Amino acid sequence: MSFPDPIAVFRTEAAELLEQIEAGLLDLNVNLGDKDQVDAVFRGLHTLKGSGAMFGFEALAAFTHHCETAFDRVRKGEVPATHALVTAVLEAKDHMRALVETPAGDHEAMSEALLANLRRAVDGSGDPAAAPAFAGPSQTLFKLRFSLPQNAMANGTNPLPLLDELRDLGTCRIVADRSSIPALDELVPTDLHIAWDVELLTSEPRSAIDDVFIFVMDDMELSVEEIAVAAQAPVVAAPARPATPAVAVETIASAPVTAAAAPASGDGKSAKANENVRVPAERLDELMDRVGELVIAQSRLSQLAGGSGDLTLRAVSEDVERLSGELRDTMMVLRMVPVTHLFSRFRRLVHDLANETGKRIELVTEGETTEVDKSVIERLADPLVHLVRNSCDHGLETADERLASGKTEAGHIHLSARQQAGEVIITIKDDGRGINKDRVRAKAEASGLIAANASLTDQELYQLIFQPGFSTASEVTNLSGRGVGMDVVKRTIDALRGTINVVSRPGEGSEISLAIPLTLAIIDGLLVRVGNGRYVIPLSAVEECLELSVEEDMRSRGRSFISLRDSLVPFLRLRDLFRTGTKPDQFQKVVVISTGSERVGLVVDQIIGDHQTVIKGMSKLHHDVATFSGATILGDGDVALILDVGHLVAEGQQQEAHLRAAG
Repeated sequence: MSFPDPIAVFRTEAAELLEQIEAGLLDLNVNLGDKDQVDAVFRGLHTLKGSGAMFGFEALAAFTHHCETAFDRVRKGEVPATHALVTAVLEAKDHMRALVETPAGDHEAMSEALLANLRRAVDGSGDPAAAPAFAGPSQTLFKLRFSLPQNAMANGTNPLPLLDELRDLGTCRIVADRSSIPALDELVPTDLHIAWDVELLTSEPRSAIDDVFIFVMDDMELSVEEIAVAAQAPVVAAPARPATPAVAVETIASAPVTAAAAPASGDGKSAKANENVRVPAERLDELMDRVGELVIAQSRLSQLAGGSGDLTLRAVSEDVERLSGELRDTMMVLRMVPVTHLFSRFRRLVHDLANETGKRIELVTEGETTEVDKSVIERLADPLVHLVRNSCDHGLETADERLASGKTEAGHIHLSARQQAGEVIITIKDDGRGINKDRVRAKAEASGLIAANASLTDQELYQLIFQPGFSTASEVTNLSGRGVGMDVVKRTIDALRGTINVVSRPGEGSEISLAIPLTLAIIDGLLVRVGNGRYVIPLSAVEECLELSVEEDMRSRGRSFISLRDSLVPFLRLRDLFRTGTKPDQFQKVVVISTGSERVGLVVDQIIGDHQTVIKGMSKLHHDVATFSGATILGDGDVALILDVGHLVAEGQQQEAHLRAAG
């Protein structure tokens, strides 16, 4: 049996804590008087420091301690929360990430520089830790007794840092109770049998003690007795903590530990929330591959059962089909994650871009609960970074320019997500100056992308900004000007079988919409035959199916339109598109597909039926074949190509535009 690497587990938890700290800092930057956010950031820093010390990340714990102390002073009202403090701790948070990822690196110079920034942000020149971190006119004597679960050390919990944190709260005397340690022949080295009695004299409140045990509060036994004392207290001062992680404590023998009373401030912590299990992403991918193979095997079994007269075989086939379908649906849910994990990182990006450009920028997000396959989320990060940076740099004007044009001083970036059929639509919208079509055309003509005076629609013109090396910036900066970012957007979205739509209004802003498939693994498809070949159309894009007789096919020659409820819908003859060289069936079918408001019909020879489609990637030799988005294996072992709906709809609409222009 293999156990997870505790350091890897810590790094995962540290990454989540750093995300929480960043979110709290950005929320605090909007409302500096929000005490709840101050407390949230403080707790996150405190937790990160404790975890780092527990797993041997001493440099991280020491560095984080300074940030924690600074926020402790803010929490106590000794210093105010300021934008400078938020910026300093955000920069420090990035350094904490480096200390987590490469603890053995040379970080001393950077640590000193960031701590200097932190000192200036807190009080102008002094060390934030110079003021007494635990000071107050009155002190309280706390008598604690605590014990950890027997398997605590085996699960990675070290009690020694907990004792060190208690020492940091004030003057304390620690006594270890060894009475429950079994005989040597019964002793398991990884089991914990020691309890501790602590007398702590401190000016801190009871909540500071709860913060020490924040990791283990649910499983430990803790009793706290609070005694108000005068200036003198019968507590023996503990010596300064040594630099090495050694602990010297007194030990006594006493009666066995009894169940301790729950802490008064527990507030129902014993009632555990729903438990989560961490699973490495590669295991999910491996399981997804196995489910895909199962779906293919189930399809083959269904085909064999359909051609057999054995009723028992058919019954078994139906059961396997039902179970594999349920397993597939469950697996797809496991892979789906909300886009909030993607959107949250752009708050920091916009904050940094606002500081860098000197603009006031506000980010608004919508539809964060929209769920997308995790593999899609991972690949969308870079394109969205480029689009948001482009909106902040090119799209939004400076405050003076906005005021002069009658707009608000702050520019707005609106990032939204929604599901539509089998796609997720992610939109980046700004209220800036819009895209200058004349500059785009001039740059395209100068670059040889289009001929002079070429007739292009607005959408065709806007698509030129995604060409490699295309940029309308007058100079190269660290934000833009090299024409690389938008090319990355185009290549990534194409690889995801997605589409890009651009809408811009001069003086009002621009809107870029990305239409991305919800998943790249398994989809429901409609299996059709064209000539002698079989193809799959994503079922989520299918609106309806119609019959097209030979007579109607002949009448439509030259115009390729069908009348569908008082509207004309262009259609493509897949037999001609694929050059099958076969004669059409007597009763052809038209499969009407759509992406948003755009529709097109696909003429096929036969509709075979629905098909659970396991998507396989195309080879490198076929990566530029735009008509197909992938392939799948049928039950009989043959390969069927999956049609790219977005490309076909675009081609049908383009054909319609040419026919209307010619008519």
